[in-house]
Amino acid sequence: MLLLIKKFKLVCLILLVISILAACSAESSNNEKTGDAANNNENEIVYASAKDINDMNPHLYSGSMPAQGMVYESLVENTEDGIKPLLAESWEVSEDGKVYTFFLRQDVKFHDGVLFNAEAVKKNIEAVQNNAEKHAWIKLSTKIESVNVVDEFTVELALSETYYPTLAELSMTRPYVFISPKDFKNGETKDGVSGYNGTGPYMLTEHKIDEFATFKANEDYWNGTPEIKKITSKVLPAGETTLLALQKGEVNFVFTDDRGADSLAIEPMNQLVDSGEYQLIRSEPMNTKMIVANSSKLDNPISEIAVREAIWYSIDRETISKDIFNGTESVANTLFSPNVNYANVDLKERSYDVEKAKDILEKDGWKLKNGDEVRTKEGKKLVMKLYYDSNSSSQKTQAEFIQASLEEIGLHLEIIGEESTSIANRRSTGDYDLLFNQTWGLAYDPQSTISAFTSEASYLHTTKGIEHADELYKKIEQIMVSTNEETRKSLYADILTIVHEEAVFIPISNGSVTVVAPQNLKGISFKQTQFELPFELMNFK
Repeated sequence: MLLLIKKFKLVCLILLVISILAACSAESSNNEKTGDAANNNENEIVYASAKDINDMNPHLYSGSMPAQGMVYESLVENTEDGIKPLLAESWEVSEDGKVYTFFLRQDVKFHDGVLFNAEAVKKNIEAVQNNAEKHAWIKLSTKIESVNVVDEFTVELALSETYYPTLAELSMTRPYVFISPKDFKNGETKDGVSGYNGTGPYMLTEHKIDEFATFKANEDYWNGTPEIKKITSKVLPAGETTLLALQKGEVNFVFTDDRGADSLAIEPMNQLVDSGEYQLIRSEPMNTKMIVANSSKLDNPISEIAVREAIWYSIDRETISKDIFNGTESVANTLFSPNVNYANVDLKERSYDVEKAKDILEKDGWKLKNGDEVRTKEGKKLVMKLYYDSNSSSQKTQAEFIQASLEEIGLHLEIIGEESTSIANRRSTGDYDLLFNQTWGLAYDPQSTISAFTSEASYLHTTKGIEHADELYKKIEQIMVSTNEETRKSLYADILTIVHEEAVFIPISNGSVTVVAPQNLKGISFKQTQFELPFELMNFK
């Protein structure tokens, strides 16, 4: 019996030891998992985006620009200090300005291991050129005559005529960026690609449509391996859903997207910062937020300059800046802010003045009869529609504010929220009265926004109904081939004066890029392109 008791005690002791060891093992395992998660968190950014990354083909336009900016690179980079080398170490321009010779880096490979060289440059640029109609908005696409391989790492770009914005347009997020020739379909990219292998600091590794996309650091990146090892773009509705995701730790980063929209309103951003866990960083002014008027819509009052001017005078930009943007965006009185090249032009100011707006409408024949709330002219009511991005809380708030403001002058404004793709389609087809938009931004302007005045995909419907449209287009043509600095200044002054007088671009505010990020994330900065962020420079310290 005693022997049985001893054996029982021994078994119990063994079981106790085993359970302790198991518990220790489980605790150790949990600690390891926790440690792994912490390590992952210290090397991972998960950002909220109101839209999917879509097609990452860099030679088309439906993809997310921030995402494409992580994967693909251009020959040169547009910086605050001007054009700098990127995939090209240096370049030369011929005396007549028609030939650009680029000397490429020799230590660059695509994500699939294919060598980046002159032949790859030639194939990519020719692929863009073979889809000319799609790229008509970018004037460089109409100037390129040939791409010639000089040797393995030297390539020559020949133009039909001098075109001063050549380097600036080569530096854009798309289309003149480079994807592995192995990803081409039948030697082209216009009908899609078979992969997304660029030369950039990050590689796309997983994509579930309308859910998330994951990018991992390119360990062989020519400019050094990024410290942030993983970046995830998580699709979330802007507003409350994104705020809750931040509070729960499901995402840890939000920023102004390529529609110019913030995922959070100002107050929630401030709440996150007040919690001590997040920081808020804003760039210098990057663009002008504006309302675009369709001057070519002849069956609508918006085709009249007096109506457009009255709308301009009726918008209280100071209140929008102070109350809607909480002072984070400054008042814009012209199409471009003065810090944009060639944009410091003396233009008449249209300050907020409701009585002046009423007077303009009265003189133009828009009468407000006793008891009526909406003005009429020759039996037609002063009624129109304003389209805004349904994913942008600030655009919705602005639209409601402007709607109420225009009621004061007897103009009925219907406001309609739609997806950004739908609004872009309206802009290109001319199916709109008014819509929210923004200038291209510091890296692109003034040449890109002004070139878009003649593009059907952009602002042709905005400008073609104005009185001096032909003169405007002629001056735009002249400016792009001008080699004289003073001539360019004069032409830009004329162009900006014409569109300002016609009031087809009604400025609201000068916008910046906003980032809300963990307090311990360092190295946050901005690119001139505004839509991309240099994630490769960030780190947790």
